[in-house]
Amino acid sequence: MTMPALADLTGTYVLDPAHTRIGFVARHAMITKVRGSFAEFEGTLKLDGSDPAKSGVLVAIKSDSIDTGNEQRDGHLRTNDFLDAPNYPRITFTSTGIKQLDGSHFRLTGDLTIKDTTKPISIDFELTGTAQDPFGNQRVGFEGEVAVSRKEYGITWNAALEGGGVLVGDKVVLEFDVSAIKQS
Repeated sequence: MTMPALADLTGTYVLDPAHTRIGFVARHAMITKVRGSFAEFEGTLKLDGSDPAKSGVLVAIKSDSIDTGNEQRDGHLRTNDFLDAPNYPRITFTSTGIKQLDGSHFRLTGDLTIKDTTKPISIDFELTGTAQDPFGNQRVGFEGEVAVSRKEYGITWNAALEGGGVLVGDKVVLEFDVSAIKQS
């Protein structure tokens, strides 16, 4: 696939929830990983292909839409032990800067807010492609991930394991597989 010039990508895009995954991976019982995602979110990307530093991103995730494939675990993750979804219904990310690293790689910096705690993070993204879909929509795709400490966001619940260690690891890898549709 030939990548178009960045200037041709300039415009406002919205995340396509049917083709975007906002997920996470966390260590469980020190021996395996639990993977999950959020089913409900919205986001806007304002891309300036001529000057990527002028681009911006805003994403809002419904915290109670967490899904790990296990309803009992998901219910626990929605409680105050973890996301406290009734009191903090949204997880948000607002970009504060974008730096182009090379032709298709970017570093997105911004503020991630979970449970009313806001911390700056940097996420490296790859522009994975652009396409016009069968319905005439112009799409752009990005992939990226970042590791965060859940304790930094006030998510400290844990349980000691009999043989040593803890049930839930502190590091959570946030994964983004994004398909966005151009609006203007």
